[in-house]
Amino acid sequence: MNDFIAFLATIRWQDLVDITINSYILLRVYVLFQGTNAFRVLVGITSLWILQELAASIGLILTSWAVRGITTAAAIIIIVVFRNEIRSALQVRNLKTFLWGFPGRDQAAPVEVITDSVYQMGKKRIGALIVIPGKEDLSEVVHGGIPWDGTVSQEMLVSIFWPKNPVHDGAIILQGRKIVEVGVLLPLSQRQDLPTYYGTRHRAAAGLAERTDALVVVVSEERGRVTVAKDNWIKPMAQPEELIQILRKHLNLLDGISPAQKKRERLKLGLASVMSLLIMTGIWFGFTRSQDTIIALTVPIEYVNRPPSYEILDTSVDEARLQLYGSSALIKSLRPGQVQIRMDLSKAGEGRNAFPITQDNIVLPPGVFLNKVQPSTLEVTLDVPLTRDLPIQVDWVGRLPENLVLVRTTTIPETVRVIGGSKILEKVDTIYTTPLRLDNLTKSGTINTTIVLSPPSLKLAPGASDRVTVSYSIVQRASSDRR
Repeated sequence: MNDFIAFLATIRWQDLVDITINSYILLRVYVLFQGTNAFRVLVGITSLWILQELAASIGLILTSWAVRGITTAAAIIIIVVFRNEIRSALQVRNLKTFLWGFPGRDQAAPVEVITDSVYQMGKKRIGALIVIPGKEDLSEVVHGGIPWDGTVSQEMLVSIFWPKNPVHDGAIILQGRKIVEVGVLLPLSQRQDLPTYYGTRHRAAAGLAERTDALVVVVSEERGRVTVAKDNWIKPMAQPEELIQILRKHLNLLDGISPAQKKRERLKLGLASVMSLLIMTGIWFGFTRSQDTIIALTVPIEYVNRPPSYEILDTSVDEARLQLYGSSALIKSLRPGQVQIRMDLSKAGEGRNAFPITQDNIVLPPGVFLNKVQPSTLEVTLDVPLTRDLPIQVDWVGRLPENLVLVRTTTIPETVRVIGGSKILEKVDTIYTTPLRLDNLTKSGTINTTIVLSPPSLKLAPGASDRVTVSYSIVQRASSDRR
């Protein structure tokens, strides 16, 4: 129990928000794509990913590698093959429908008109084939259609399927209250379990229903019977009320669905919400709480909140080596700057200060944990900054030719104002220039050079320049001096 409470204490409010947002995204994917072939393939890819994670967790290296390759390829294939379905699902008229509404048509097909028309054509033995698309695009499945722009009415439907009409043998496609295509050719089903008296219209209806999420209404020319094909089933509609109910469900017209069916739909949506939450919680736990990978990083130390009256004179180390652990996915995704060491100097005093490097000083991304740090402590020396004017001396190196003598050297300026810790400035009485060589000098002259601040903790006072002009005089050595 204590372990469980300790585990709950490690969960941040950001983690709860993260899980909630991604659970809702997964639920929206279900709502927008449910019933489509793309969704079925997506479920298959998800199952493969779960299988791959299970194989990796129990050490099945080859199986994990193979399933990972298949999953990667399948994820690319679903985008290419089902691009039309994805586009159709994402093409909504407003942001509200996309974020929290339910997919439906802006103007639903007139269910009663369709029902009355097909049963009227059945009585007159007029064959008909009516396609009402779902969420998936049909352009790559059907062909041969003639564009049409007619409002759905009983007269329009009867006239299209009148036996002497040139397009009466083909199907029509409805979009809302419009007939958008006539004379459309549908793929034929190859099923062997269909009744022998089913003709070409019935096999075409079953073929399209098997490949897409469309609903197809068939009117038999010989028997006058009305039949509906949807997914993998095809069955006759004995009563108009039964057809109306199926059409309303297909068109998401919930007002026409019985209370029992509404309850089932709500239960189905509630179950999908719970499953989305459980799946995302499991994924979050797998990404952030598994501890299957260890990595060592060398991280620079950043000193913050230094008292303004002190300067940092010296530190025992400038970087520390951290051993971190977490899930392989998070460890592999670490980027420079995500791991930081910040030492707070707000309570430091003058002189040498020792600080332990603990978890409180280390910034880690969520799901990555500290195992070990080296060194475990560091020392920082602080001092009060002072300002002093120090003389500048030329740093001559090498030797003049034997017949020459350097008799005078001056610098402009002669002093430079520097800022440094009081203990450091006590030990420094001269600032040198960069080394100047004597080997190639043959006569008097001037040289422009710079000064070198040593130790590096010293810095120039505001307004001071590091540029120096060196004037020097060289004369011939006397004959007696040569001997």
